[in-house]
Parts: sequence; C-alpha cells; structure tokens
Amino acid sequence: MAVDRPDRAADKEPCPREYIVYDETRGEYVCTLTGEVVEDTIIDTGPEWRAYTPEEKTRRSRVGSPLTHTLPDMGILTTISSYRDAAGRKLDARLRIEASRLRRLQAKLRATTSVEKNIEQAAKEITRIVEALKLPRNIIDEAMMIYRQAAEKGLVRGRSLESMVAAAVYAACRLQRIPISIDKIAEYVKGGRKEVARCYRLIVRELKLRMPIVDPIRYVSRIASALKLSPAVERRASEILIEAKKKGLTAGKDPAGLAAAAIYIAALELGDRRTQKEIASAAGVTEVTVRNRYKELVQKLKIPLPAQ
Repeated sequence: MAVDRPDRAADKEPCPREYIVYDETRGEYVCTLTGEVVEDTIIDTGPEWRAYTPEEKTRRSRVGSPLTHTLPDMGILTTISSYRDAAGRKLDARLRIEASRLRRLQAKLRATTSVEKNIEQAAKEITRIVEALKLPRNIIDEAMMIYRQAAEKGLVRGRSLESMVAAAVYAACRLQRIPISIDKIAEYVKGGRKEVARCYRLIVRELKLRMPIVDPIRYVSRIASALKLSPAVERRASEILIEAKKKGLTAGKDPAGLAAAAIYIAALELGDRRTQKEIASAAGVTEVTVRNRYKELVQKLKIPLPAQ
C-alpha cells in the first residue's frame, strides 16, 4: 500500500526524528520518509577495535592516544607538562622548574629494565634510518614491533643494536611489500650488509615470520626513475618481467636483480643504453647479479638484441 508523503521541499519542515536512520556505510543520516540526506560526512567517534564479548570489551577499552611500539611503555603512561596545570593555566617560574625536574625523572622511569632501555635506543635508531631512507612512517611502528619481539625473546643480546635495527627495518619493508634492497638499508649502519643479512635471517627464523614474495615489477619504477629512463623503457622492462614470471624464471631470484636485468635489456632494445654498473648501483645489487640475470632472461625468453 502506498504511503502519501508530504512535499517537504515546499514547506521545508524538518524530518520527524523517528524517520531518521543512520547509514553506517556512507556515514550519513537519512530520512526514510522523504529519502533526504539530513546530514553527511559524519565523523565516527567510536573505537577502532571490535569486541564480541563483555570480557573483550573490558580488555580492549582504553582512552588517550593510540598504542605505539616506539615507546617502552607502549604509550600507556601520560607525560607531565612543564608549562601548564590541569586547568590549562600557565605555571609560574618556580613550578615550571619543578615540573621540568619531574618530567626528566619520569622520562628515566619509562625504561627501567635492560630490555626497555634497549627498546628505547632502538626506537631512535629505527626512526633515524626510516627518515634517512624516506620510507613511510608506518614502517617505524612495524619495525619496532618486530624488534620488540626479538628483544623480549633475547635475540638482541650480544649482537650489534644497529645491525638488528636495520634487519628489523628490512623485515618491515618486506612485510609491507616496499621495494628496497638490504644493501641500501645497510649503508646507514656500521655493521655492513653481511651482518645485517645475518641478523635478518635470525629474526625471520626465530620469530617465524612469513615473508611475502616481492614482485620484481615493483622495483622497475624506482630504478628507472633513478636512471632517468623513458616511460617506454619502464613499460618494456615490466613486459619482460611478466613474461619471465609466466615461465617460472623469477622463482627464488632476487627481485631487485631481476628488475635491473630487465631494465638493462629494455634499454638496449630501445637505444636508451645504460651500463651494467649504473643499473646495478641504482638497483642496489652487484654487476655480477645484473650480468647473470640478463644472460638468463635473454637466453630463456629468446630476446633478440641489437649488436652492442
């Protein structure tokens, strides 16, 4: 049976409250009587977590800033302000000095055990490496979560903090599928690539991390951009890698090395040549790796190349 709906566009009367419903998918309040959107772009002030039982709700509920792995206390503790009181009023000079002293004392008390102090130092190193490499900020929290697990399991004891930190950053990049070589990360620590790789293998083995296979095509854009190659070379290199993947030539190979070899072949085909040394440097691999992968791709894919 049809329902007679009043013409609200004419009289501009507000929709009755009982007919207004909230559309969670769109974040809108909609009037079911007229179909009018009463209010849109509603900000969801609810929690970002889900709870299915009262026990889960009690355990997960919290207030304040989100938890972070970059602090020894996970960001649970509050920080003493040295400038204003609880009401927001400025403190006088004597109270500011006292608040500053308490603030310094609180900073020391944040990390009491050796593990917490180690995590605090690691957070600074991870932030330094991530910012130096211009990686996404979420890598800091991901790397800290990995390092924290390694520290709590005793894996960092007797090993270089810098190398373990670099290994955690590389593991975080692999988990987030960010194309970066371990050689590039190792440039920012003193231990060198060999030590960082050893720590990385230890972390993956002991923490039982399941590393996703990185698609070599993800490296093509970065390498081509560093070498200032044309979009045509980048596109052709991607086509070579797609064909190699179909024939099973990419399994078990370093994705950066494969991408570098594909770019070298594409540059030769299109006359925009670069030396193997230049491409290897941009990809963060050795010339030997580029040469071996290049010969394999040309031979297995039967790619005819112009005379060099």
